[in-house]
Formats: sequence, structure tokens, C-alpha cells
Amino acid sequence: MKDLMGKAIWDYFHNENPEDLQTETSISELDELPVEYLFRDFEEMNDIEQKALKLSHGKTLDIGAGAGSHSLYLQNERNLDITALDISPKSIEVCKFRGIKNAVAENMLHFSGENFDTILLLMNGTGIFQSLKVIDIYMKKLHSLLNEKGQILIDSTDILYMFDKDEDGGVYIPAEGYYGELDYIVHYKGESEDPIKWLYLDFNTLKNAAENNGFKVEKVMQDEDAYLARLIKI
Repeated sequence: MKDLMGKAIWDYFHNENPEDLQTETSISELDELPVEYLFRDFEEMNDIEQKALKLSHGKTLDIGAGAGSHSLYLQNERNLDITALDISPKSIEVCKFRGIKNAVAENMLHFSGENFDTILLLMNGTGIFQSLKVIDIYMKKLHSLLNEKGQILIDSTDILYMFDKDEDGGVYIPAEGYYGELDYIVHYKGESEDPIKWLYLDFNTLKNAAENNGFKVEKVMQDEDAYLARLIKI
């Protein structure tokens, strides 16, 4: 991993000639992602993010923390015991520079030793699951990181709308695999990461996977094709 996302976050924070990130997927064209977006404050966040942060309580783990904007709000405004976790070393360094007291650079599957009341997975939090083939591995790991009756607040988008429709309203989707399993590529300053697997889940598929791994599931809110779900350990 070249850690291009982390490099962009680092450059922006240290004012070292940052450029916009570029992202693309196996079903979408190149798109610009302004790095400053990753540093937005609570008022600039979307309704799903704001709702998730308001519902967070107790000892909280922010998985995929990035530049740490969610963690900072929970630490400084909600006074929660928050741990920011990200696979990107440079992102975690920036989290520490921004004042997050507990910030860890590690793959969530290897993270252990603590249990939490709330786990946050935002900005298409289901992406980290990669594929339906391995989602149970991630669900079991998340279950093990929660205290009894602990909660996961996770968002995603049903991307069925991105596929072509026929005259009768039917949707042309890939014959193999689940339509939300994509390849995701990040570009920054002329460099490109290797493609990673990234998963978008419709709510019912997430619900079935979570219930099979010891969670009670509810949809907290819907915003067009995006939604926020709460998974409660049972």
C-alpha cells in the first residue's frame, strides 16, 4: 500500500502543496475528492454522519478514521473516550497532530485488547468488508470488539441505481457476484494505489449478514439511496 490517501491528508494538514484526490471504481469514471472535505467540521457533515455522531455513546472506536474529523468531534464536543483506527499510518499521524489522544494505525482484523460500547463505520462503512465472501470474518471481529449490548453505527448506499434499466424497469446487473462488490482505486499526484475490493450493501443484505453473526439490526435513517444502520450485539 502506497498510502496515497494518507499522503494527501498529510500534505493538506502540513500545507505541502496538496492536490485533490482522484477516485474511480469498476463501474464509475474518475471523480475528484477534495482533501479539505476530509477535514470538515460537524456542521459540514451530512445528515447520516451527524445522526451517527449524536447516537454514539460510551467508549467508542472510529474505524477508518481518516483525518479524524468524526473522532475529534466525539472527543472534544461529546467528551467521549474515543479511539481512532485506520490502516493508513500517515492519516493516524495527522489524527495525533490534530489532538486525538488515542489513535492507532492498524488493520481492524488485527486490532485487539479493548472492548467498546460504540463502533463507528462511516463514509460507506460497509466498504471495509470487501466482499460478501469474507463479510462473516469482519462481522465476527466486530462482535468480539463490542461490550455486551454494544452498538455499531454503519452507513452504506444501495448502488442499484447506477446500473442500466430496460424498458420494463428491470435492471441489468452483473451475472456473477453481488452488484455492490466493486474495485476501488485511489490516485494522487500521478501515483495510483493497487485496486482494492470495496463493498456497497443494500440494507437487507447487511441485515441478513449481521443477524447471522449475533446482531440485532435496525435502520436508523434513510437518505435517498443511502442509509444508516445500527447493529446491536446480542
